[in-house]
Amino acid sequence: MQIGNRNFDTENGCYIMGILNVTPDSFSDGGRYRDIDKALKRAEQMVEDGADIIDIGGESTRPGHTQISEHEETERVAPVIEAIKQRMDIPVSLDTYKYKVAEAGVSAGADLINDIWGLKYDTGEMASLIAEHGIACCLMHNRRDTDYNNFFEDMLSDLAETLAIAERHSISRGKIILDPGVGFAKDLPNNLEAVDRIDELRIRTGYPVLLGASRKSFIGLTLELPCEERLEGTIASTVVGVMKGASFIRVHDIKENLRAVRMTQAIMKGYRRG
Repeated sequence: MQIGNRNFDTENGCYIMGILNVTPDSFSDGGRYRDIDKALKRAEQMVEDGADIIDIGGESTRPGHTQISEHEETERVAPVIEAIKQRMDIPVSLDTYKYKVAEAGVSAGADLINDIWGLKYDTGEMASLIAEHGIACCLMHNRRDTDYNNFFEDMLSDLAETLAIAERHSISRGKIILDPGVGFAKDLPNNLEAVDRIDELRIRTGYPVLLGASRKSFIGLTLELPCEERLEGTIASTVVGVMKGASFIRVHDIKENLRAVRMTQAIMKGYRRG
């Protein structure tokens, strides 16, 4: 899969997407990188720590978040995207579900659109934009209720709707990543199941999968820990994701999760039986 100027081996590799929130209210790191100089310094650290992609978000999507205008979100993310692309040789993802923000982000240099609504927020504008520019996209499972009859099958059905939108608007299959949407429209058992069945999601859809579990509430609920103490739980989720075949891991703590990915891969692939 081509993302920006880099080719990703989604069949055999597992890559780190680093989270850079330029927001005042994200659940984990809100307010820390709103200043462009601080955002750039953090991006540089991410590259040094081994991130393969930097994912920039301008609106918090935590439960109960306040939606901001397209203009405000664009003003937060576009200058940061442009500054990173000017200074660093790394693919940049834009975490947005608003096509106007995505349009500005692509103009600023974004290489991937990370859409938490899986092309369903609008009436096709986001899908058309992605297809027109031929950029990569990560399409996440989400819905407005948690009324599942059979959680996993319903999730697959929801994602099939997303993929149908992508096909109608001629988004190339080779540009699509799927995300099971841990923490979105799911209770604790749903979230645990979504992580555990990444291998089935990948096999049954035929698309590479991104796991975004970093510091999320399902870890806190399982371990009874606050956000700042969820590193070990995140790493455990990362290891499971690698073992289940995730191609991308989206995290806050780059260095620690990259080491976990490499160790897991070494155990899985680094010797020959018999």
